[in-house]
Amino acid sequence: MNRPSTNFNIAIEQAFDFLSPDYAELFDSSAATAFQHPVWLHSLYTGLAAHAGATPLIVVARHRATGALAMVLPMLRVRRGPIRTVEFADLRVSDYLAPVCSPEVFSQLLADESACAEIRYLVRPFDLLRMTKLPDGRLPIETLLATPRRVSMETNAYATVLVAPFEQWRASALDRSYQKELAKKYRQLQKKGTLSFSCCNDSASVLEALDVMRKFRGPRFQSQGDGDLLQRPEYYAFYSGVALRGLGSFVRLYAMKMDGEVIAAVLGLHHQGSFLVIMSAFDIDGYKSQSLGALMFEQVARDCIERGDQMLDFTIGDEPYKKLFGGQPSPMWAVTQAGSTAGALSLFALKQAPWLKLAAKRMSEFRLLPTRTSTPTR
Repeated sequence: MNRPSTNFNIAIEQAFDFLSPDYAELFDSSAATAFQHPVWLHSLYTGLAAHAGATPLIVVARHRATGALAMVLPMLRVRRGPIRTVEFADLRVSDYLAPVCSPEVFSQLLADESACAEIRYLVRPFDLLRMTKLPDGRLPIETLLATPRRVSMETNAYATVLVAPFEQWRASALDRSYQKELAKKYRQLQKKGTLSFSCCNDSASVLEALDVMRKFRGPRFQSQGDGDLLQRPEYYAFYSGVALRGLGSFVRLYAMKMDGEVIAAVLGLHHQGSFLVIMSAFDIDGYKSQSLGALMFEQVARDCIERGDQMLDFTIGDEPYKKLFGGQPSPMWAVTQAGSTAGALSLFALKQAPWLKLAAKRMSEFRLLPTRTSTPTR
């Protein structure tokens, strides 16, 4: 290993305190995202990590002269079958991943060859280093870790710029015919009973909304993979813990009620003038023709504008409704590196996965096609 950096102390701090004032100060001055917020990472490491069998790998850089935090890389060691992986702290709950560091200090670290060498040494050993969900235009983690260049993911993130007043944003972001359609459905919904929309402001209303979200999401996602995360006790504990701890500052939970009963809810994070949607649920069976989801997001946008937010971020996923609300796509990136023969084979398999999915889809479509008949002309 190279000699230590003269500018930075680099170490792994498995018991790092994400609720400390030092980390809060670093986070506030950093280019990190809402998913590196103190409350979010504290809850992830103290709750979800143990359930997932993941070991904290928190690489911390401190200024040698003062001992002040310079950078935190919140990562995990996770064994997936025989493959030892190193990845950002995600565990399926984070949409954006980034180093917690200011651009200026990150540049200083990149210019310090000894510091970079220490960080790369501490991250090893691994079979596969996999950093996904990297937002566009953020700090180049691949340069710090000396990995191959980042590649684009198959999915994008979507966000819409908010402008006041609400009516102006609505007119510019939504198609005119869609505005009329939503207005009509909102009037229909109002005729069904006493309709209300609010942001939860106490623990009782938060838990009520989350319980309803869990009930609505269960059947909806049952057929998709391993189902909805909220149905699993450790994930419900994570989301409810984050919502209660961050209520009134970092977290917002919106609820729409009909005659006092929750019929729709949206959970999100507030960070640097943006509201990031992370989970939603609607009583689709009870209100099939009312487009509850669209009406709910319209009300969320209204509240965000009234609060002075500049962005409504729908986060990762190419769902069509995001474009209906003026959402513009932003590419997401991934960085991967093999650290062993097993890792190289695993990486090869990961790279083939999109092709295999496409081939399987085409084969299934081919089997469903009617028998072709010859035609004299085209």
